[in-house]
Amino acid sequence: MNKPLILFDPHPRPIDLLFDAATKKRLENLGRVIWHEGSQAPDDHIDRYLPETTILIGQSPLPKKRLDQAPNLKAVFNVESNFLPNIDYLECHRRGIYVLSTSPVFAKPVAEMALGAALSLARRIHEADASIRSGTETLYGEGDNYDSILLSGKTLALVGCGNVGKALIPLLRPFGGEILVHDPWIHPSVIQELGVTPASLEDCFKRGTAVFLLSATTTENMGGIGKSYFDKMQKGGIVLLVSRAGVVNFDELLDAAASGHLRVGIDVWPEEPIPANHRARKTPNTLLQAHRAGNIREIWPLMGHLVVDDMEQILKELPPQRCQRAQWETVSKLRSKPIS
Repeated sequence: MNKPLILFDPHPRPIDLLFDAATKKRLENLGRVIWHEGSQAPDDHIDRYLPETTILIGQSPLPKKRLDQAPNLKAVFNVESNFLPNIDYLECHRRGIYVLSTSPVFAKPVAEMALGAALSLARRIHEADASIRSGTETLYGEGDNYDSILLSGKTLALVGCGNVGKALIPLLRPFGGEILVHDPWIHPSVIQELGVTPASLEDCFKRGTAVFLLSATTTENMGGIGKSYFDKMQKGGIVLLVSRAGVVNFDELLDAAASGHLRVGIDVWPEEPIPANHRARKTPNTLLQAHRAGNIREIWPLMGHLVVDDMEQILKELPPQRCQRAQWETVSKLRSKPIS
């Protein structure tokens, strides 16, 4: 009996970061592996092996014409971790081909960074540090805490409750306030079962002291969160943008910070790398990061573990359980950008 063929095209992810020696051994025990990295695999390389391929690990384009060449394909693992518009998802759905993403590995690090940013904005920790370094600190104690606030007992709001939202909720519970969640793709009863309160987008901004923007960019929400929502927040409210920049009107978000109405934490940007002359670099009341919330070294080997765990399931004719599965009903609405 021929071993399944496992084809690699993981660019921009380095194989050795994702698959440690033990995981590589597990992988090689499952089938014949065709390794490739350093750049996106050329079309002729993919087309050569695709007719025999059972598992594809990477982001190779898979239009229907190419899927027609892949009668044995059972699963595609996207290790870039965004569902990109380079696959005919409906055709994969029709053929029973799993399209899976390793995005769950980023949930905890992004959630922890989001909480850290919220605390820093609430107490202006980053600004106090900068003032001491520049020798411009004010009087100790209350003089430098004129607008600090507690998160304890406050209403906190999540816009989007996917992997990151579900990881963030347990971190917010100890603050003791109500947690509002808005996610139109999740039934309110499911949200209630998480121990939080389903809410409209408007209520999240009207009632939330801190609003965490965690949703993917979709055809339904692109640029939809702007001034009309920011104006509903109390003065000194906190907005954290840590998932996808496309969900907000970015200039109106910066306007809200520049006016002093909001404190804003930003980790994701409309254009990356961030342009040298981007206005955010000089906008007050902001805490800025260069898309670093999720990318920490210790999570990379977990990505390989998830892939091989699910490969073992699939090759036993069982459904995958570890990676995130592309759902046709929603994946067609996503507007993710590839990482560079």
